[in-house]
Amino acid sequence: EPTAGVDVELRQGLWRFMRRLNQEGHTIILTTHYLEEAEELCGRIALLKQGRVIALDHTANLLARFSGHTLSIRLDMDLPLPERLSAMPHSRSGCELSWQLEGLEQVEFILAQLRQAGIPLQDMRLSAPDLETAFMAILGEAHEHQ
Repeated sequence: EPTAGVDVELRQGLWRFMRRLNQEGHTIILTTHYLEEAEELCGRIALLKQGRVIALDHTANLLARFSGHTLSIRLDMDLPLPERLSAMPHSRSGCELSWQLEGLEQVEFILAQLRQAGIPLQDMRLSAPDLETAFMAILGEAHEHQ
């Protein structure tokens, strides 16, 4: 874990060095608990649980397979959702709502439903899939198969 406990400037320098070595044709095996580091630097990832490999694939494949975009919105006030949106699995805490999307076309659908219902948005965020979400899903699958 080469960047454990180092400051941001040194971490960035180590990342540049590892990328350069890799571009020169060297294979690098990186062990890390920092999933954002693995996502940033690794083309292939092996996820371990209790010393066993529970997933091994290209980073992009893991992200696509086990997680999707998340749409988070904040409403001006705590209003009831239109029926078609209420039927979609989501989480809600007062004026904050989130949907795990199966496809980006769902963003258009959600926004259109809110607009048609006259529900104003205060804020909106679309988050890309990340390795942490994928890792938690993989751990859940591995736990179910035990």
